[in-house]
Amino acid sequence: MPLEVVRYRMKRAAELGLDYRTYAGVRASTGRDIVAVLFSSNALRLLRPPEIPAARFRKLAATENCGRLAAVHLPIDPEDVLRVNRDVLDHALRAPTAFDSWSETRRRLIAFAREARVPADAVLVVGETPPETEWCATARMAGYLPADRYFGATP
Repeated sequence: MPLEVVRYRMKRAAELGLDYRTYAGVRASTGRDIVAVLFSSNALRLLRPPEIPAARFRKLAATENCGRLAAVHLPIDPEDVLRVNRDVLDHALRAPTAFDSWSETRRRLIAFAREARVPADAVLVVGETPPETEWCATARMAGYLPADRYFGATP
């Protein structure tokens, strides 16, 4: 691979808040760039009020040139999440529930990507619970990354 391409991809990984190895792995498996990151409200550690903890807020604020999406679990309101965290989130919608069927989960995630105007297969999911690990396969998204790997040991 030409050195210029490697340099570009290293820069792109940094813009997304990813290490190069993770970015290169997702890119190699999908054949395309990551254009958005979908965070579950669990990954963002959202409570009431739905304010993202400072260390995670700083990590999101440092990301560039990508959509930052939040899938918000009940009972938190996506509108409240977006209002409180407007500086670091572009879109927030209701997350699929544990009781949704596979097809309903797929429909909801794909509709969410459409509303955010990003192709679902170019969205990286960052989550924290077992059902969230399945979102990637269910909606054919770019990949899944555990929150502690994305955010490190931040609270």
